[in-house]
Amino acid sequence: MISRIGTVVAVVFLLLFLGVSSDAHAQKMNSAPSEQDEAIILQSWHGDFPVSQLNLLPENQRESSVGYISDAKIFADVWQTFNTGEIVPEIDFKTNLILFARNTQFYNRISIGRVNVKDGAAELLAMETLSAMPIEDKVAISMVLVERRNIKAVRTAEDLVPIAD
Repeated sequence: MISRIGTVVAVVFLLLFLGVSSDAHAQKMNSAPSEQDEAIILQSWHGDFPVSQLNLLPENQRESSVGYISDAKIFADVWQTFNTGEIVPEIDFKTNLILFARNTQFYNRISIGRVNVKDGAAELLAMETLSAMPIEDKVAISMVLVERRNIKAVRTAEDLVPIAD
């Protein structure tokens, strides 16, 4: 008899637990979306960029390892140096943005694999080969095209770089 009572109590407890879990799951699914999201990479390019032309990057981002390009003229100048002779891709900078990551200390191949957006700040996750080759005449650079939506700044190692409209 005690084993039947124990079984009944266990079944009731299990049903209550599953009911509470289902309600909690439903509330979580109906709550406001998380403040962290992933920006979808629409296009990606990577390769070498001459150190002598780093002045073509946006003025306040020439020393930074990550940054953004939101201007067609700046992008065209960077693209002509990055992919000499190739046609500059047409980009609507009202709805899209170019994010970049580049070497600042050693020459290493680099590739942006993901862009997380948390509270309006884009954080680039990039893979980089490891070497001790000093930067001399070129750096490696990776650029990605993402939608501008929800991105208000780019997170660098030091701080946030606000995106100008």
